[in-house]
Amino acid sequence: MLSRQQKLILLKFFSMFSVVRGYNILVVVLAQYLASVYIFAPDKTIKSVILDVNLLMLVLASSAVIAAGYIINNFYDSEKDLINRPQKTMLDRLISQNTKLSFYFVLNFLALVFASYVSFRAVIFFALYTFAIWLYSHRLKKQPMVGNIVSAILTVTPFFAIFIYYQNFQPVVFAHAIFLFLLVSMRELTKDLENIKGDLALDYRTVPVLYGEKVSKLMLTAVASLTILCAIALIVYFDIGYMYYFFYLSVFLLVVFLLVLWRSNRKTHYLMLHNILKFIIVAGIFSILLIDVSVVLNRI
Repeated sequence: MLSRQQKLILLKFFSMFSVVRGYNILVVVLAQYLASVYIFAPDKTIKSVILDVNLLMLVLASSAVIAAGYIINNFYDSEKDLINRPQKTMLDRLISQNTKLSFYFVLNFLALVFASYVSFRAVIFFALYTFAIWLYSHRLKKQPMVGNIVSAILTVTPFFAIFIYYQNFQPVVFAHAIFLFLLVSMRELTKDLENIKGDLALDYRTVPVLYGEKVSKLMLTAVASLTILCAIALIVYFDIGYMYYFFYLSVFLLVVFLLVLWRSNRKTHYLMLHNILKFIIVAGIFSILLIDVSVVLNRI
């Protein structure tokens, strides 16, 4: 049996893991490596990519900045989260705000240390990334549209770091990036609909708060239509191996998303829509393996 002190330490560990969204960071790390192997560096062997120390440092720097970003976001949104996610917030509050801020600065410092191994330009890149996340959490998040667009850009930035490292300027890379950006933009607007209660209470100037649910649904419909067109373009115009199965599934799920969207009027409905988008994003990460199935053994 665990002692009371051991139980408290374990709870605090899970609390910090919840604050930094450890599960999300693990998914991002996996996505960065899969994208590196199958999209950014298709001409290199899998072993050379996985054992690339510079890539490892970029992934570690990205993970540290993302974790720090979740901490500062949690710090500024603590009151709103208490309204929208009371159970999660109670777990998060097992760690004091001072401790969270200490971790925030330590993680950002570690990110710069990891980046310094690669190059001075990498240090500048992650320093700017850190500042952009703080600015978003402190000020931009409460601005309609601007907050959504900046959040989507910040979400895909870790992949941009890998993209710059490998300098792969193939059109298919940009097509995948646009698809991901559109999906994340949809997710951010859906989250605004899901969290409208807390946003109204704390005067967050989100699109649903300022313009209402109908306008938000119209915007989501427009972005979803662009996402579907992007998926079709990837299927028709690019060599993506068996990954076209994923894009067919995405088109189907996005059509379902739109059908459900216009019947939604409760938080539980928007949570379901949010989960559909999260499933598409996570499924897309694992489906990267389908791009190069026939020759994967030859690249080891």
